[in-house]
Amino acid sequence: MSDQSAIEWTDATWNPVRGCTKISPGCKHCYAETFSERFRGVPGHPFEQGFDLRLVPNALTLPTKWKRGRLVFVNSMSDLFHEKVPLEYIRQVFDVMAQSPQHRFQVLTKRAERLARLADKLAFPKHVWMGVSVESEKYVSRISELRAVPSAVRFLSLEPLLGPLEHLDLGGIGWVIVGGESGAKARPMDPAWVRSIRAQCAEQGVPFFFKQWGGVRKRETGRTLDGRTWDEMPEVGLSSRTETRRVRLPVTASA
Repeated sequence: MSDQSAIEWTDATWNPVRGCTKISPGCKHCYAETFSERFRGVPGHPFEQGFDLRLVPNALTLPTKWKRGRLVFVNSMSDLFHEKVPLEYIRQVFDVMAQSPQHRFQVLTKRAERLARLADKLAFPKHVWMGVSVESEKYVSRISELRAVPSAVRFLSLEPLLGPLEHLDLGGIGWVIVGGESGAKARPMDPAWVRSIRAQCAEQGVPFFFKQWGGVRKRETGRTLDGRTWDEMPEVGLSSRTETRRVRLPVTASA
């Protein structure tokens, strides 16, 4: 976890849970698993247990110590709605988010069914954004599950995008992120898939954020699409949409 992040659509990461298990094709080359397993068995390392799922209670209050407002990606190395994360612990995470209104929290899950099932047992402050990952047409049902969640901003991470998504219903969705897979075994992403999603976002009035082309050398492939970057963001709680690399939250207090 860090109060800085190289992920293009966030500022910081917070991991009150570590580790996960795979549930769909988008998980096949999980970056979090690859990173975590490098340190399995290293005494005292945060990932001494590799990618085995575990709660990290001593990380719960970390965002309350960051006074300057940030976009905070919750559980970049796990999934808060994993079936082995108890409801009571999820509530503790939501309590911490409620106590930290200087931030905008981005909670992303592939376990949309559990998210929808637990939604009425959780309180959703306006500064908590809820999202689901959808990698192909087979998993668009996750979007319907997300619509049942009373979040001020519901967003989609279409990453790694593994196939076309030609008929997206973006009703109730406030933001769409698209990205290709990266790493040694990256699966290819067709530019036509990206352009189609961008067009659907424009037609339905939803901010579109293009994260990366990915591939084996993602720094070389970059993140420009048709000659420019696409960094649109939800306007809720932010100064404005922008086409620069990063949108920053307003400074609400001294660091």
